[in-house]
Amino acid sequence: MRNLTQKLTQTGIALVSLAALSMPASAESPVDVQRLLLTGACSGCDLSGADLSDSHLIGADLRGADLSGATLAGSNLEGADLTGANLTGTDFTSSYLTNADLSQAQLDGANLSAATLYYTEVAGASLVDIDLTGAQIIGTPISVGGN
Repeated sequence: MRNLTQKLTQTGIALVSLAALSMPASAESPVDVQRLLLTGACSGCDLSGADLSDSHLIGADLRGADLSGATLAGSNLEGADLTGANLTGTDFTSSYLTNADLSQAQLDGANLSAATLYYTEVAGASLVDIDLTGAQIIGTPISVGGN
């Protein structure tokens, strides 16, 4: 591996990290996943199907990102900006979304069971068929049931 790294470096090709090589195959862009984990910002990125379980993404910039089918179970997304993001079928089980911005986001079929949604902005978000079982919701205009 060291010889390969030396040869790649000599030819001007840099290795991002071995972590990038071990990203889940279901993610459309492992480079985008790596960028998010390194910088906390990936506006407009393709993170569809990515396994981001237990990630520390406080204040992350994910505006307009595609996280459809992604797993964010147990992740901390406090203060994250997910405005206009595609979160269709995303698993947010036991995630923290306090003060997160989900305005205009597509959350259809998302699993928010046992999630914490305190003062989460959801204006204009599509919330069809979401699972809120055991979720803690305070100051967030989402309700269960209705007439």
